[in-house]
Amino acid sequence: MKQIAQFGEYLILMKKTFARPERFRMFLKQYAKELEKLGVDSIGIVLIISFFIGAVITVQIKVNIESAWMPRWTVGYVTREILLLEFSSAIMCLILAGKVGSNIASELGTMRVTQQIDALEIMGVNSANYLVLPKILSMVTMIPVLVTFSIFAGITGAFATTWFGGIMSANDLEYGLQYAFVERFVWISYIKSFFFAFIIASVSAYFGYSVKGGSIAVGKASTNAVVSSSVLILFSDLILNLLLA
Repeated sequence: MKQIAQFGEYLILMKKTFARPERFRMFLKQYAKELEKLGVDSIGIVLIISFFIGAVITVQIKVNIESAWMPRWTVGYVTREILLLEFSSAIMCLILAGKVGSNIASELGTMRVTQQIDALEIMGVNSANYLVLPKILSMVTMIPVLVTFSIFAGITGAFATTWFGGIMSANDLEYGLQYAFVERFVWISYIKSFFFAFIIASVSAYFGYSVKGGSIAVGKASTNAVVSSSVLILFSDLILNLLLA
């Protein structure tokens, strides 16, 4: 019953959130601020993690899967499919759920316990629209950029294993990356990431916005936001893979 009540509260919050901004100039200012905080500040961690994951995937496939019966370009082909279909969308968004989700939940939770949200409501401001909508839109706006950076960083990491590790020929890896390329897989990755970005921002905002108690409750809300977002991302990933396959 608790989960049903939370889902109802979440829907009510989303209804308040997706309203026409009362002051459009103020909304744009808040939107630009969230773009930098949630999106631009996440580029660094996306590049670093994607680079090393791309390198690790290449090494593991080369060492553990390669066979005399398999073409030499198989490593590049499998690496590309993993990066496009799962890592740069689902796994990267799981990582962002920990960074961005906890940030959103803790920020809104702190504003709730310090009564800043109550002050906005008293002044007649739609606090959900003013605080939550820019976060959701900025996350959805930046996610294709982050996915693109992730794909290219992962491929660069794969090539780094050939340039510095010498585990295979760069030409074989390049041929595998290009072999039987399906453009639709790139669009599937982007489509999935839009859903995941909305889940991260909206679910985290709900847990932060609905905090009750003191500073301890803020920490609990951040944890719940990350856990719930991660579970919903994995569930959505399964459903979207079935629908888009």
